[in-house]
Amino acid sequence: MRGFFRGGPQHPDGPFTTEDPCLASVAAMPGDLPELRASHEDRDRVVDTLRTAGGDGRLTAGELDARVERALSARTQGELAALVADLSAATATKDVLVVRQTGGRWTRAGRWTVPDRIEVRTKLCRVTFDFTDAVITSGTVRIDTDMQHGKLVIVGAPGIVIDAGGLNLVFSKTRLRSDSAAADPGLRIELTGTLKHAKVVERRP
Repeated sequence: MRGFFRGGPQHPDGPFTTEDPCLASVAAMPGDLPELRASHEDRDRVVDTLRTAGGDGRLTAGELDARVERALSARTQGELAALVADLSAATATKDVLVVRQTGGRWTRAGRWTVPDRIEVRTKLCRVTFDFTDAVITSGTVRIDTDMQHGKLVIVGAPGIVIDAGGLNLVFSKTRLRSDSAAADPGLRIELTGTLKHAKVVERRP
């Protein structure tokens, strides 16, 4: 889900500069063509990268807002490259979150960036995903489970739909809210995989 409008006011050049345009590969743009006009897709990729960095704590809320505004009004790929030049390509793009644990608890909460796919591979473990303050960059996230003797807790909010139709339940159960079926959801969570002696619980903050 992208909640930003393209365009917006133009701003003069600010403090975001770089002498290493090759780092623009974070946004999958050619660094050797800094004056090439940016497309909507180029801007969207950079916004996604910035939001990921904000969710990881590598940008403050103020820095994130300022850079996103600059990205949405950028005219060239060089301008966009400068906004992500100080972000590591290795950690700026996270398509899959993998949770592997035996015993105990694992929680992801606060301001975190939701990837397109999450893998849960746990035994005797309670896993919690709190989407209350999460940075959502896509309309759908798939949670692929292989959970034995545990609990998956999803903390959502109105507008979030949880689809458990793809789950294989072996001595397991789900407890989802009856109103978790919005016609036009802000986020659709698709649960797949297998639960053995486990359960899925949806909660609201």
